[in-house]
Amino acid sequence: MINHISYQKKNDDIECVHYKNWTKAYPPHTHAEHLTLGIVEDGKVCIVMEGVSKIYKAGDEFKIPPDVLHEIKPLDEKGYSMLVTCLRVTMQGQSDVDKDVVDGPLVELKDSILDQPENLYLIEEMAKDTNISPFHLIRKFKKMYGLTPHQFQIQCKVRKAQKLLEEEKSVCEVTYDAGFCDQSHLDRCFQKIVGLTPKEYKEASASKSDSMS
Repeated sequence: MINHISYQKKNDDIECVHYKNWTKAYPPHTHAEHLTLGIVEDGKVCIVMEGVSKIYKAGDEFKIPPDVLHEIKPLDEKGYSMLVTCLRVTMQGQSDVDKDVVDGPLVELKDSILDQPENLYLIEEMAKDTNISPFHLIRKFKKMYGLTPHQFQIQCKVRKAQKLLEEEKSVCEVTYDAGFCDQSHLDRCFQKIVGLTPKEYKEASASKSDSMS
């Protein structure tokens, strides 16, 4: 079986994804507030983390911290099989004073986008809210979180679309509730980040809650 994927998710804190003979690649992205743990079951896969490439084969384990830019690439047409668990984590070990001094405005901006990614939020508005020029805001945000504010917002919109599809909303409803201008825009962004169309994801996630109950 080629390109089979299954999900198991009981809440927003823990999600397991099983890739079987998966041949699709994932472009650079992050997992905000989630620690990713994985093990390769079969085949080989290349994971590029912060610009460093490493090949993992059957039996190898890997860990991707929250907000770390990474991409995943198959090495051949046979694909790879692996089990991945995403665990929701919170920032610890850093005082509120440290956050205010070092990156307070960017943390607040990130949280604002995470809370309501569907809202229209132009870079000029972000710059005004953080009191940082648009050019420097884009540079500093990307340095800290791996993505530009716009890229991060698109990623968060897709994550919200995933949750809405899991709630059995129609693709049409999800398009506008997640802040996309039309369904084709949703489809393009969704496939790029998730590797499936919204319809395919909806079908793949339809019974995942039952499988963990």
